[in-house]
Amino acid sequence: MVSEVRDPGVFEVVKEDRHTGARLGRLWTAHGAVETPVFMPVGTQATVKALEPRDLRGLGASIILGNTYHLLLRPGMDVMAACGGLHRFMGWDGPILTDSGGFQVFSLNNLRKIHAHGVEFRSHIDGSKFFLGPPEAMSVQRILGSDIAMCFDECMPYPCDAQYACQSVDKTLSWAASCLQQERAPGQLVFGIVQGGEFEALRERCARELSAMGFDGYAVGGVSVGEPEDVMLKGVENGVRCLPRGRPRYVMGLGDMFQMCESVARGVDMFDCVIPTRVARHGTAYTRAGSYPVKGGSYKMDQRPVEEGCECYCCSHFSRAYVRHLLNVGEILGVRLLTIHNMHCYLRFMREMREAIANDCFGEWRQALAAVLRPGGLKSRAAL
Repeated sequence: MVSEVRDPGVFEVVKEDRHTGARLGRLWTAHGAVETPVFMPVGTQATVKALEPRDLRGLGASIILGNTYHLLLRPGMDVMAACGGLHRFMGWDGPILTDSGGFQVFSLNNLRKIHAHGVEFRSHIDGSKFFLGPPEAMSVQRILGSDIAMCFDECMPYPCDAQYACQSVDKTLSWAASCLQQERAPGQLVFGIVQGGEFEALRERCARELSAMGFDGYAVGGVSVGEPEDVMLKGVENGVRCLPRGRPRYVMGLGDMFQMCESVARGVDMFDCVIPTRVARHGTAYTRAGSYPVKGGSYKMDQRPVEEGCECYCCSHFSRAYVRHLLNVGEILGVRLLTIHNMHCYLRFMREMREAIANDCFGEWRQALAAVLRPGGLKSRAAL
């Protein structure tokens, strides 16, 4: 049962696992409550690719993500302001989190120059120059009217040397303090972002200094950027360890199911990733037993649903053979159906994880998941 309505920014820790850092939580925003642990579908261009807002609601999505960098370029803040902000523009009445453009500092490293007060970008669309720093990034997010705005930071690459990492963390901390001074949209929350790469002391320092600034929530950034899994999970652990218990914790850009489970065990509450929509466009289906290529020739005559036992719209009405056919002839419906299934799979996964924590069986659930999704488990074509 959801408790009475609370002011934006209230985070309730509802239950904690006795043996790990896993916990159930509830974050209140200006557009309603978000039950955690939660997976946030990514709507980079003011849409979660191939899905309508009513699809997302029907699938159980409670919060989605938008992108400062891309929406600044197209449609632009003049359009966004005239249309009343991102919620009205895209027809979504639930909570929205917007990233700040910090990830594009990493992903578009050939199109930017980093300065003391921000980053000069060349547009990936037409090459025109524009600047993003704390004031600019927060101004864009204020116009978008997101429920949660992320601080502008530098998402550093992997690997990087210790001197560069230290300088990068200095920038991220300076920019975070500046972000807190900027004007916000009514009810808008602001999250700080822990950086530090693979360096434990830097992660801990960044987390402690951000915690002292008093953000509404905190993210661990700069993970899942090409590093080995053990390094990534250690980075999450080092970042989370020094964050306050009474605030939500978010790992940015992480979408591997096993890694999300392991991060929850370390005390993480929120995730986002493009995986379920991106791989659907390339013909890959996710299931409880792993992923497989629906476009493969072995499924040409397969009358089974994409995932046996799944109750999503795709699996309730269509066969693998049909979805494969649509994908291989370039029909838009194929991408849409597979996206519906993949998103259902991800949101079901998070519901089941919340239920496991609620029922005091998270440890057993985590162990069973590892047996399926790790090497040597059931992740094989025969299981799918």
